[in-house]
Amino acid sequence: MPIVVDIDVMLAKRKMSVGELADRVGITPANLAVLKNGRAKAVRFTTLAALCEALDCQPGDLLRWEPDGTEDDVVVSARHGAG
Repeated sequence: MPIVVDIDVMLAKRKMSVGELADRVGITPANLAVLKNGRAKAVRFTTLAALCEALDCQPGDLLRWEPDGTEDDVVVSARHGAG
């Protein structure tokens, strides 16, 4: 998926556990793990805002976009007339 979730990076920077963050945000550790591991299909803005408040960060510190595939994949596809 092209959206990468960096909650684990912010947790490490803040020296905070998943359980502590889940308590501060008001979600279960299991739901936080789904989000943290990039398996979530969506995130509510209220949850994103609570994460930002608890971690003292901006949404862009938690989420980033990366294109699918690698540069090599794009070059190979172009050589074969695809993409």
